Amino acid sequence: MMMTHPHNISRVRAWTLAIRPRTLPAAMAPVLVGTAMAIADKGFRFLPALAAMAGALLLQISVNLANDYFDYIKGVDTSQRLGPVRVTQSGLIPPARVKAAIIVTLGLAAAVGLYLIYAGGWPILLIGLASILSLLAYSGGPYPLASHGLGDLFVFIFFGPVAVSGTYYVQTLYLTWQTILVAIPVGLLITAILVINNLRDINTDRQAGKYTLAVILGDRGARIEYMLLLAGAYAMPGIFWLTGLAPRWVLLPVISLPMGLYMIRFTWLNAGPVLNQALGSTSVLSLLFSLLLSIGIILSS
Repeated sequence: MMMTHPHNISRVRAWTLAIRPRTLPAAMAPVLVGTAMAIADKGFRFLPALAAMAGALLLQISVNLANDYFDYIKGVDTSQRLGPVRVTQSGLIPPARVKAAIIVTLGLAAAVGLYLIYAGGWPILLIGLASILSLLAYSGGPYPLASHGLGDLFVFIFFGPVAVSGTYYVQTLYLTWQTILVAIPVGLLITAILVINNLRDINTDRQAGKYTLAVILGDRGARIEYMLLLAGAYAMPGIFWLTGLAPRWVLLPVISLPMGLYMIRFTWLNAGPVLNQALGSTSVLSLLFSLLLSIGIILSS
């Protein structure tokens, strides 16, 4: 089958590649869990929940565009790249337009954020500012977090405790330690998506001087990290149940365990471009796990 040359890709397809739809479930997962906690605690509010979802998706798209743009500007993305086509490096979309798209999506996210600040007050303002700063610092700035082994930690923090707690707070106007705890497996699984991405690019990142945690740990170490992240995520519902923090409904995510075990095996046995399949599947796994966890939380109430 003949492959389509990048420059023959339509404009719509090019922007779809830039947005990276496969990563969007990672933005939805923490909002689902935070909203489920709000429902369980009788604090659910529809408009703040909807705005939180829209804001999360817009920020994720902004992250994807910024990563595409800054990795090209810094020379990280080259023709040797094994991952999906990067629109800036491949010439599909001029850098100036990608930069403009980052500004537009951040502007839309800020507009949604203004409503969330109105609904949730100054704590939401602090969360929003911290999220935007970390987004820009992830690939850009004088000390890119992703290039110094800190990407995994920041993804866990902002896609786990911060996103879940922020979603919960904007609806209830208070925060519980249980909400922070249930955010842990969500953050672990979304971090696993990043590990797959960095494992795939370990050689090209090393050559470009981008020291992701995968580059620092090495090929085998990154695979072990992926396995531990999934194991930790699946252990958490059991801990919640065994310690009496939640009824047995919280064990619902275990239904997705066969998929998790398959992904660990697939990731351990494969390398290179084939890991693009694992990237999308791990993203779906994070959403499925979070959806099941959300259902369990609601049923537990």
